[in-house]
This record gives sequence, C-alpha cells and structure tokens, in this order.
Amino acid sequence: MARAAPPDLHRPGAALRAVARSYPRGLFIEPHAHDWGQLLYAQSGIMWVETPGEAVLVPPLRAVWLPAQVPHAVRVVSELEMRNIYLRPDQPHSLPGSTQVLEVRPLLRELILGLVAEQGAEDTEYYQRLSALAVLELQRAQHSHLRVPLPDARDRRLLNLCQAVIASPSQAFSFEQHATAAGASVRTLARLFQDSLGMGFAHWRRQVQLATAVAALIEGTPVSRIAADLGYRPSSFSDMFRRELGVAPSDYLS
Repeated sequence: MARAAPPDLHRPGAALRAVARSYPRGLFIEPHAHDWGQLLYAQSGIMWVETPGEAVLVPPLRAVWLPAQVPHAVRVVSELEMRNIYLRPDQPHSLPGSTQVLEVRPLLRELILGLVAEQGAEDTEYYQRLSALAVLELQRAQHSHLRVPLPDARDRRLLNLCQAVIASPSQAFSFEQHATAAGASVRTLARLFQDSLGMGFAHWRRQVQLATAVAALIEGTPVSRIAADLGYRPSSFSDMFRRELGVAPSDYLS
C-alpha cells in the first residue's frame, strides 16, 4: 500500500498546480484527503477511485473531480500514467461540490498536459491564462456514469467483500466464495447488501462488471478478452451488456 504525496499546496503563488505521476498495476493508495480540490486524469491506464459511498472507475478519456477534503483511495487496475490538477479552494471556480466523473475531450486533455509540462512556471501570465482556460473547460465537461455505490465502513465484512469484487469482478468467484473470504455467511451478507445498497449481490456486481467493461472498451481491449476476463462466454457477455446498456459492446463507442 502507498499514500499519495501531493505537491506543496501551502507555497504561495498560483491557484492551480499540476503534477504527473506513474503507478504500477495493483498498487493501492490508502484513503487520504487534500486541502485543495483535485482532478485525477488517467492519461493511460485505469484506476478505481473509492470515496465514501461510492467507487468511480477512471479510464483514459475520463477524469474524476474531488472537492477539497473528500477522503479517497486509489486502486490501480492497469499501469497508470496519472495527471493531477489541484485547485485552491479559496478561488472561485464553480466546479461541483460533489465527486464527479468527467469526460475529457481533446482540448481539455491538451490543457491538462500543458499545465503539467509548465510545472515551475506557475507565476507566468501564460500559465495563468492556461489555468483559466482549463477551469473553463472543466466547467463545461460532460459527466460520465462509471460509478457504483459502496457501503459505509460500519460493517467491514460488506465493505471488504465489495472491495474484493472491485479488485476481481469475474464471475469465476461465487458469492459463497466472497462471503467465506469476508468472514460472514451468505445470508448475512445478502441482508447487508439489501439494507446498505438497496440491491442484491448479483445486481451490484453486474454494475462493477459493466463499469469495468466500458473502461476496457475505451482502452481498446477486444470484446472477447473483456468477456473472458469477467468470466462470461462472448455471447452471454454481449447479451448482458446489451440488456443493461441498450447497445452491443462492439457498438458502445460508435
């Protein structure tokens, strides 16, 4: 496990700072929070960002906005090139007051990369104008839906099971196996799913699988590989995907 080390946010100067980080597959960054609002952008690779009450999946072309002081953990699914932007909370920016997954269009992508490339030049007029345009694009960004609910931490057994499914969403692992690993009976965990999340285990895991599948499609993974990784036959996976999202996986990005 690791803990993220933000840039020096107490140093006077610009209201926006940008940093680049690289993380290996399988890394888990423990829950933490920042004094500034934070945008986490996956230039390449995929990560889950876990916040109180939900987990959001961040593949390329997506970013997650976290307001200041929101606790979050990061689970790296595949080798990750992360680009972060920090916004000082005492500056007006009109960004949401809650966690959001945002679509990163080409202009916003280039602005993020440009800000990272200009680290150390925060006091220049060029950097300040670049920052202002990036904030404007963030305000205009469309919201995405790669998010699933998480239980609170009052019952660690349920939270541990949910985190295990996020780490390994394949149908190859049964509810009974997950329950055994979590140290609780199937009956107890089935009740906790309904009480805490308002749905059964199968429905909840399907949401995780769909988010995982969409992220993999964005990354360019073949449908047959996605189906195999999630424990489906290709035809069964396509049927499930179409039933839930109204379109075949091969047509999702069209």
